[in-house]
Amino acid sequence: MKLLKISAVAALACVLTVSINAEETKPKRELKANMNVVYNQLPPAAENITDAFANGMFYGRLRANAFQWDWETADNATNKDNKAFGLGGSLVYKSAPLYGTSITTSLYYSSSPFADMREDEADATYVKSGKDTFSRYNVKEIGDWEMAVLAEAYVQYNIGKTDIKLGRQIFESALTASNDTKMIPNTFEGISIESKDVPQTTLKAAYLTAQKLRDHTTFHDVITFNDGTSNWNNNDDSGVHQGISYANLKAAGKDVDNSLVVVAASNKSIPNLTMDVTYTAVPELISSVIGELNYKIPVGDFTITPGVRYMQQMDDGAGAVGGASLNGGLATWTTGDTKGYKDAKSLESSLVMARLVVNYGALKVMGGYSKVADEGDIVAPWRNFPTGGYTRAMAQLNWKANAETMMGEVAYDFGKAKILKGFSTMARYAIQGSDEAKQAAGGQADLSIIHVDLKQQINPQLDAKFRVAIVDSEKRILGSSAGTDVDTYNEYRFELNYLF
Repeated sequence: MKLLKISAVAALACVLTVSINAEETKPKRELKANMNVVYNQLPPAAENITDAFANGMFYGRLRANAFQWDWETADNATNKDNKAFGLGGSLVYKSAPLYGTSITTSLYYSSSPFADMREDEADATYVKSGKDTFSRYNVKEIGDWEMAVLAEAYVQYNIGKTDIKLGRQIFESALTASNDTKMIPNTFEGISIESKDVPQTTLKAAYLTAQKLRDHTTFHDVITFNDGTSNWNNNDDSGVHQGISYANLKAAGKDVDNSLVVVAASNKSIPNLTMDVTYTAVPELISSVIGELNYKIPVGDFTITPGVRYMQQMDDGAGAVGGASLNGGLATWTTGDTKGYKDAKSLESSLVMARLVVNYGALKVMGGYSKVADEGDIVAPWRNFPTGGYTRAMAQLNWKANAETMMGEVAYDFGKAKILKGFSTMARYAIQGSDEAKQAAGGQADLSIIHVDLKQQINPQLDAKFRVAIVDSEKRILGSSAGTDVDTYNEYRFELNYLF
């Protein structure tokens, strides 16, 4: 492990000294704006099993991430200013397809090697966004600030325009995502299928038996919080429902080994109209249906795209186990104070969103709105966000009951405009209104957020990104934090990515 850490540091140093002047040819892989990887080159088909492995391709990635989080009200039992730094990368191998069958394996590594750029072990629990550079469980239990994990390992079969994958994999859908913006992506174990054989249509389905979050080195249950020994050994995503815990599921006679079922369709058969529908379920606990329409209207050199998204969440038993609030405070409720929720033991809910996107050359302008029903909180701990693309700004969880958000976004690609090669920027301003009556059950105070991204592609293989979020919140009026401002903070992130 120590040798791997030293090698990663040395390799990154070499990359940064030579790559700026490297010849700008199209690389084997490129990064999308959301930091997902696009493969430009894949191994050619093989004629025998020897060639299938010999003609396979390796893909490398070196990356570094730095974080600084400054609270307005810090140094108390809840909030402490915190920092983090991660250095590492990944090595992916794809075999050449033989009769349509191939394998992919991806080894990921992350280290926090510099003590003065991270928190000490005692304060690791306070780290916010930077927690994905290390495993909190490993740090607290054995003082290990490194992660190494085989996050992808799957067999793929391709026939026509249909791909079937079995094993550890990334699966993107309305509520599931790799969310690969830190060091190691969010991945799943299971089987999936994606088909484009139907004209103008993409069909997806998955049966996922386990999940590995970005700061974990092991795969775990897709929804259960806590594994009976630690809060950090099962699903501890920021959006997890803490009431759907190991202890509560056991007490209710429910399974603690759950699966995630996803079925999705996207259709573009009507000119300029994209129609999407996704069904997501943890059987016998929670399910949802998301429908979305986006219609692109050309107007001279502009395109105007109105869009709407609607989510209906169905409670299939999870509310009785964990209660209506994501923080789990209503899990043991029987009578009395419902902490602002109309039904303390129901997760029935819905979410409506609308947006208008205007594109003009290098410029993109968007306005979005979202409103959660005054029912249960939305359950979505699989790293794609119910309000993403409409009203979600960086690090915000704005899908709790009765939350209302308005957001404006402006993005400009200076490279596309031939002003500054490789440089692009994006700025968002969001106003989030929360239900004050639910603050005792984990609800936030009303707040506004300014979120800015600055990205520079140094060459086709090397990217740098700086991100900042400035959050201004009102004081909370209920719960243990009543009368104080525990939601205002500034956050800063810096990221380097080199693909080879």
